[in-house]
Amino acid sequence: MPYRWTTDPDAPTQELQLWPHNSLPQKGMAAFVLTTFTLILIPALPLLGSVVLWGLLPFLLLAVWAIYFALRRNRRARQIIEVLTLDDEDTHLTRTDANGQVQEWDCNRYWTQVTKYESEGPVPHYVTLKGKGREVEIGSFLSEEERIALYDDLLRALRGAPVNTS
Repeated sequence: MPYRWTTDPDAPTQELQLWPHNSLPQKGMAAFVLTTFTLILIPALPLLGSVVLWGLLPFLLLAVWAIYFALRRNRRARQIIEVLTLDDEDTHLTRTDANGQVQEWDCNRYWTQVTKYESEGPVPHYVTLKGKGREVEIGSFLSEEERIALYDDLLRALRGAPVNTS
């Protein structure tokens, strides 16, 4: 699951870290681009030594570069992290976007409300935290099943019950 609770048994603070799922690691991306390049060149092998190859080669290289560029851009856009910190008195949420912009929200833990919108939100099972007159989203990049599990974990954590740390 792309979120993890970190709790220190000696400290009264609980921390939840959330991040988008990245299914293609850096090495996998390199292997995919290399494989694509190799497979694109196979039909060009009979053209070796002809002028047609030189006319076709820039377009083949452009296609491989476009795939590489799109995969890198997607990877950079997925570099989001949300950190929810719960201590005895406060709830604090920090979201760091891919461009480095930081957004923060805090509230007294007693007044913090967790809400799950089944179908009214931008995604099914949209989870929000509400308090101090503001409502903020949490984990909107998670899958539907992960948002349902997150909602249950947040309810348990705000009640002071132990949460699943695996």
